[in-house]
Amino acid sequence: MILLFTDFGLEGPYTGQVKAVLWREAPGVPVFDLFADAPAQRPMEAGYLLAAYAVAFPPGSIFLCVIDPGVGGERPPVAIEADGRWFVGPGNGLFEPVLRRAVSASQFVIPPPAGPASASFHGRDLFAPAAGRLAVGRTAAELGLIAQRGPRFTDWPDDLHAVVYVDHYGNAMTGIRASVLPGTAWLQLGVRRISKARTFSDVPPGACFWYENANGLVEVAVNQGRADRQLGLHVGFPVQVIE
Repeated sequence: MILLFTDFGLEGPYTGQVKAVLWREAPGVPVFDLFADAPAQRPMEAGYLLAAYAVAFPPGSIFLCVIDPGVGGERPPVAIEADGRWFVGPGNGLFEPVLRRAVSASQFVIPPPAGPASASFHGRDLFAPAAGRLAVGRTAAELGLIAQRGPRFTDWPDDLHAVVYVDHYGNAMTGIRASVLPGTAWLQLGVRRISKARTFSDVPPGACFWYENANGLVEVAVNQGRADRQLGLHVGFPVQVIE
Protein backbone atom coordinates (compact mmCIF):
# COMPACT_ATOMS: atom_id res chain seq x y z
CA MET A 1 0.00 0.00 0.00
CA ILE A 2 0.98 3.63 -0.51
CA LEU A 3 0.27 6.20 2.21
CA LEU A 4 0.09 9.89 1.32
CA PHE A 5 1.38 12.26 3.99
CA THR A 6 1.21 15.80 2.62
CA ASP A 7 0.23 19.36 3.35
CA PHE A 8 -1.57 19.65 -0.02
CA GLY A 9 -5.11 19.59 1.33
CA LEU A 10 -7.91 17.82 -0.54
CA GLU A 11 -8.98 20.92 -2.45
CA GLY A 12 -7.23 21.94 -5.64
CA PRO A 13 -5.33 19.77 -8.12
CA TYR A 14 -2.24 18.64 -6.20
CA THR A 15 -3.42 15.47 -4.47
CA GLY A 16 -5.27 14.34 -7.57
CA GLN A 17 -2.24 14.84 -9.81
CA VAL A 18 -0.02 12.85 -7.45
CA LYS A 19 -2.55 10.02 -7.30
CA ALA A 20 -2.74 9.92 -11.07
CA VAL A 21 1.03 9.38 -11.27
CA LEU A 22 0.83 6.66 -8.63
CA TRP A 23 -1.88 4.89 -10.63
CA ARG A 24 0.27 5.10 -13.74
CA GLU A 25 3.32 3.65 -11.98
CA ALA A 26 1.55 1.21 -9.66
CA PRO A 27 -1.88 0.34 -11.08
CA GLY A 28 -3.98 -1.56 -8.59
CA VAL A 29 -1.84 -0.70 -5.56
CA PRO A 30 -4.13 0.88 -2.94
CA VAL A 31 -3.40 4.50 -2.08
CA PHE A 32 -4.60 5.99 1.22
CA ASP A 33 -4.66 9.59 2.41
CA LEU A 34 -3.04 9.35 5.82
CA PHE A 35 -2.72 13.13 6.22
CA ALA A 36 -3.57 15.70 3.56
CA ASP A 37 -3.34 18.45 6.16
CA ALA A 38 0.01 17.77 7.80
CA PRO A 39 1.56 20.92 9.28
CA ALA A 40 1.85 23.18 6.26
CA GLN A 41 5.43 24.03 5.30
CA ARG A 42 6.66 22.80 8.69
CA PRO A 43 8.78 19.67 8.17
CA MET A 44 9.96 19.62 11.79
CA GLU A 45 6.51 19.35 13.37
CA ALA A 46 5.35 17.05 10.57
CA GLY A 47 8.30 14.73 11.16
CA TYR A 48 7.28 13.89 14.72
CA LEU A 49 3.70 13.32 13.58
CA LEU A 50 4.82 11.00 10.78
CA ALA A 51 7.05 8.94 13.07
CA ALA A 52 4.18 8.32 15.50
CA TYR A 53 1.73 7.20 12.82
CA ALA A 54 4.02 5.22 10.52
CA VAL A 55 4.74 2.43 13.02
CA ALA A 56 1.13 1.23 12.81
CA PHE A 57 1.64 0.13 9.20
CA PRO A 58 3.30 -3.14 8.20
CA PRO A 59 6.71 -3.54 6.59
CA GLY A 60 6.42 -3.06 2.86
CA SER A 61 4.29 0.07 3.23
CA ILE A 62 5.37 3.03 1.09
CA PHE A 63 5.00 6.54 2.51
CA LEU A 64 4.95 9.35 -0.02
CA CYS A 65 5.61 12.42 2.10
CA VAL A 66 5.56 16.00 0.84
CA ILE A 67 6.02 18.87 3.27
CA ASP A 68 8.51 20.73 1.17
CA PRO A 69 8.85 24.51 1.54
CA GLY A 70 12.32 24.30 -0.05
CA VAL A 71 11.15 22.49 -3.19
CA GLY A 72 13.59 22.95 -6.04
CA GLY A 73 16.30 24.24 -3.71
CA GLU A 74 19.33 22.70 -2.05
CA ARG A 75 17.59 20.01 -0.02
CA PRO A 76 18.07 16.56 -1.61
CA PRO A 77 15.23 14.31 -2.77
CA VAL A 78 15.53 11.16 -0.68
CA ALA A 79 14.20 7.67 -0.15
CA ILE A 80 14.59 6.04 3.25
CA GLU A 81 14.08 2.38 4.06
CA ALA A 82 13.43 2.14 7.79
CA ASP A 83 12.45 -1.15 9.44
CA GLY A 84 11.10 -2.42 6.12
CA ARG A 85 8.99 0.65 5.31
CA TRP A 86 9.89 3.12 2.57
CA PHE A 87 9.67 6.89 2.99
CA VAL A 88 10.00 9.04 -0.11
CA GLY A 89 10.20 12.83 0.01
CA PRO A 90 12.40 15.83 0.71
CA GLY A 91 15.56 15.59 2.80
CA ASN A 92 14.65 18.56 4.95
CA GLY A 93 14.33 16.87 8.34
CA LEU A 94 10.91 15.37 7.66
CA PHE A 95 12.35 11.87 8.16
CA GLU A 96 14.69 12.66 11.06
CA PRO A 97 12.41 11.23 13.81
CA VAL A 98 11.75 8.12 11.68
CA LEU A 99 15.47 7.55 11.21
CA ARG A 100 16.25 8.16 14.85
CA ARG A 101 13.69 5.62 16.08
CA ALA A 102 14.36 2.92 13.47
CA VAL A 103 16.20 -0.26 14.41
CA SER A 104 17.70 -0.42 10.92
CA ALA A 105 17.63 2.11 8.12
CA SER A 106 19.18 2.79 4.72
CA GLN A 107 19.32 6.19 3.07
CA PHE A 108 19.27 6.98 -0.65
CA VAL A 109 19.21 10.04 -2.88
CA ILE A 110 16.76 9.99 -5.80
CA PRO A 111 18.46 10.82 -9.11
CA PRO A 112 17.02 13.49 -11.43
CA PRO A 113 14.27 12.20 -13.71
CA ALA A 114 15.14 11.35 -17.30
CA GLY A 115 12.38 13.56 -18.73
CA PRO A 116 11.16 17.07 -17.99
CA ALA A 117 10.13 17.85 -14.43
CA SER A 118 8.74 20.89 -12.69
CA ALA A 119 11.10 22.64 -10.28
CA SER A 120 8.14 23.42 -8.04
CA PHE A 121 6.22 20.11 -7.99
CA HIS A 122 8.63 17.36 -7.00
CA GLY A 123 5.74 15.56 -5.31
CA ARG A 124 4.26 14.75 -8.71
CA ASP A 125 7.35 14.58 -10.91
CA LEU A 126 10.01 13.04 -8.67
CA PHE A 127 8.62 11.54 -5.48
CA ALA A 128 5.43 9.93 -6.84
CA PRO A 129 7.21 8.01 -9.65
CA ALA A 130 9.78 6.68 -7.17
CA ALA A 131 7.12 5.70 -4.64
CA GLY A 132 4.99 3.98 -7.26
CA ARG A 133 7.90 1.96 -8.61
CA LEU A 134 8.93 0.88 -5.13
CA ALA A 135 5.32 -0.19 -4.49
CA VAL A 136 5.42 -2.66 -7.38
CA GLY A 137 8.64 -4.23 -6.19
CA ARG A 138 11.31 -2.33 -8.11
CA THR A 139 14.58 -2.35 -6.18
CA ALA A 140 16.71 0.61 -5.19
CA ALA A 141 19.28 -0.47 -7.76
CA GLU A 142 16.69 -0.71 -10.51
CA LEU A 143 15.51 2.81 -9.71
CA GLY A 144 19.05 4.15 -9.71
CA LEU A 145 18.78 5.26 -6.10
CA ILE A 146 22.14 6.39 -4.79
CA ALA A 147 23.10 5.00 -1.39
CA GLN A 148 24.09 8.11 0.49
CA ARG A 149 23.66 9.42 4.01
CA GLY A 150 21.43 12.44 3.77
CA PRO A 151 21.46 15.50 6.02
CA ARG A 152 20.79 14.78 9.68
CA PHE A 153 19.27 17.19 12.18
CA THR A 154 21.13 16.21 15.32
CA ASP A 155 20.08 19.34 17.21
CA TRP A 156 16.42 18.29 17.08
CA PRO A 157 15.10 16.75 20.32
CA ASP A 158 13.97 13.14 20.62
CA ASP A 159 10.50 14.44 21.53
CA LEU A 160 9.22 17.82 20.38
CA HIS A 161 7.64 19.82 23.19
CA ALA A 162 5.22 21.66 20.97
CA VAL A 163 1.86 21.21 19.27
CA VAL A 164 2.36 19.41 15.95
CA TYR A 165 -1.24 19.00 14.76
CA VAL A 166 -4.74 20.25 15.54
CA ASP A 167 -7.49 17.90 14.41
CA HIS A 168 -11.06 18.47 13.21
CA TYR A 169 -12.33 18.51 16.81
CA GLY A 170 -9.80 21.03 18.09
CA ASN A 171 -7.68 18.43 19.90
CA ALA A 172 -3.99 19.31 19.84
CA MET A 173 -1.40 16.59 19.34
CA THR A 174 2.10 17.24 20.58
CA GLY A 175 5.42 15.81 19.44
CA ILE A 176 5.87 14.09 22.82
CA ARG A 177 5.50 10.34 23.15
CA ALA A 178 3.29 9.58 26.13
CA SER A 179 5.52 6.66 27.04
CA VAL A 180 8.30 9.04 28.14
CA LEU A 181 6.11 10.89 30.66
CA PRO A 182 4.91 9.73 34.06
CA GLY A 183 1.16 9.77 34.49
CA THR A 184 1.57 12.38 37.21
CA ALA A 185 3.14 14.93 34.84
CA TRP A 186 1.45 18.27 34.24
CA LEU A 187 1.55 20.25 31.03
CA GLN A 188 2.04 24.00 31.07
CA LEU A 189 0.38 25.65 28.08
CA GLY A 190 0.82 29.39 28.35
CA VAL A 191 -0.81 30.38 31.62
CA ARG A 192 -2.78 27.13 31.91
CA ARG A 193 -1.60 23.96 33.64
CA ILE A 194 -3.41 20.67 32.95
CA SER A 195 -3.17 17.12 34.27
CA LYS A 196 -3.61 13.73 32.66
CA ALA A 197 -6.84 11.78 32.25
CA ARG A 198 -7.40 8.40 30.65
CA THR A 199 -10.10 9.58 28.26
CA PHE A 200 -12.70 12.28 27.67
CA SER A 201 -15.46 10.88 29.88
CA ASP A 202 -13.10 10.84 32.87
CA VAL A 203 -13.35 14.63 33.22
CA PRO A 204 -16.39 16.96 33.39
CA PRO A 205 -17.67 18.64 30.21
CA GLY A 206 -15.58 21.71 29.46
CA ALA A 207 -12.54 20.46 31.39
CA CYS A 208 -9.06 20.52 29.82
CA PHE A 209 -6.74 17.52 30.15
CA TRP A 210 -3.98 15.62 28.39
CA TYR A 211 -4.04 11.97 27.48
CA GLU A 212 -2.22 9.34 25.46
CA ASN A 213 -3.87 9.31 22.07
CA ALA A 214 -4.48 6.26 19.92
CA ASN A 215 -1.06 6.61 18.30
CA GLY A 216 0.98 7.09 21.45
CA LEU A 217 1.32 10.88 21.42
CA VAL A 218 0.53 13.29 24.23
CA GLU A 219 -2.64 15.06 23.13
CA VAL A 220 -4.45 18.02 24.70
CA ALA A 221 -8.23 18.02 24.67
CA VAL A 222 -11.37 19.46 26.21
CA ASN A 223 -14.30 17.18 26.97
CA GLN A 224 -17.09 18.26 24.60
CA GLY A 225 -15.13 21.35 23.63
CA ARG A 226 -12.22 22.60 21.54
CA ALA A 227 -8.79 22.76 23.12
CA ASP A 228 -7.44 24.95 20.33
CA ARG A 229 -9.97 27.70 21.03
CA GLN A 230 -10.13 27.33 24.80
CA LEU A 231 -6.34 27.35 25.22
CA GLY A 232 -5.31 29.33 22.15
CA LEU A 233 -3.35 26.40 20.71
CA HIS A 234 -1.85 26.17 17.22
CA VAL A 235 0.92 24.23 15.47
CA GLY A 236 4.21 25.24 17.03
CA PHE A 237 2.66 26.30 20.39
CA PRO A 238 5.23 25.43 23.09
CA VAL A 239 4.43 22.75 25.68
CA GLN A 240 6.26 22.60 28.99
CA VAL A 241 6.32 19.36 30.97
CA ILE A 242 6.25 19.64 34.77
CA GLU A 243 7.00 16.39 36.58
